[in-house]
Amino acid sequence: MIWLTWRQFRGSAAMMAALLVLLAVVLALTGPGLASGYSTGIADCIPDNSCDGFYDRFFDAHQTPFMALTLVVLLLPALAGLFWGAPLITRELETGTHLLVWNQSVTRGRWLAVKLGLTGLTAVAFAGLCGLMVTWWSDPLDKSAAEGLALMAPLVFGARGIAPMGYAAFAFVLGVTVGMLVRRTLPAMALTLAVFAAIQLAMPLLVRPHLMPPITSTFELGKANVDSLGLPQDGGGTPRIVLKSAVPGHPGAWVLSSNLLDPSGAMAPGGDEGDIKVSTTAGPCAPSAGGGDGCMVEINRLGYRQQATFQPLERFWPFQWIETGIYALLTLGLIWLCFWWIRRRLS
Repeated sequence: MIWLTWRQFRGSAAMMAALLVLLAVVLALTGPGLASGYSTGIADCIPDNSCDGFYDRFFDAHQTPFMALTLVVLLLPALAGLFWGAPLITRELETGTHLLVWNQSVTRGRWLAVKLGLTGLTAVAFAGLCGLMVTWWSDPLDKSAAEGLALMAPLVFGARGIAPMGYAAFAFVLGVTVGMLVRRTLPAMALTLAVFAAIQLAMPLLVRPHLMPPITSTFELGKANVDSLGLPQDGGGTPRIVLKSAVPGHPGAWVLSSNLLDPSGAMAPGGDEGDIKVSTTAGPCAPSAGGGDGCMVEINRLGYRQQATFQPLERFWPFQWIETGIYALLTLGLIWLCFWWIRRRLS
């Protein structure tokens, strides 16, 4: 049974292995240079405190391969579910070859176990290796990425660490389960994609923010959390602050909400932006003073603050283990359903 399953699967497995080896070679050749460039840039920017500019230049120079590799890792589990999971049993049901196997000495449970085990473990191994290789290669870029593409950001988090292994296992078994229920390959592939995409969207939006209680705190305003400070040039009008999705002292944090508070503690109507009641005719925020740090000090003295709810970067690996565990439990549930269905309902 193992030999028969391997013969059916070896072509696609060999193609995937070849692509994985090619990716490994490319990453191994370019990764050390990327890490060296990052280390050199950090060493040069620390003395003159210009690392923010270095981060922007460094990430912009490598943004295209960064996004491409992230997309590859995100798509790999979905492809495993579509092209390995959904057709695995459905193809046998459509052609009727499963009846030939069942009429031999092979039981239904063993037939399903071999197919799930051999193909599923291969899919998990490929996704895991790909995710870990990209995590190693992208480490300098993850450290220098802007807040929207930082390591804890939803788009990047799912393409790093061990999470792709959990996604691949779930997507593959989901495809097998849908295929057994639908019994038609193309509808099973479409339904697998729809369900997997819905769960992948629901996880960062509804579940991941609450895997551990988020931290809520207030912070003074400054370069770390202020995106822009709009000061009237003629001394009239009202200054306006726009906040970043970042918090001081917690680089790389995943900011769930960021709000501007006025001196009374009330939230600004715009949430992360609002008007500041500070004199622009005289003092640090006047046009003659040039704004800048002096104006920000005055705004903080008046009592304006940022209130942020966030998940710190230090929780990256705990989140990886917890989320992978959730997908593992979902996968085990689907495996149980597959075995129950094939013994009780499938003929």
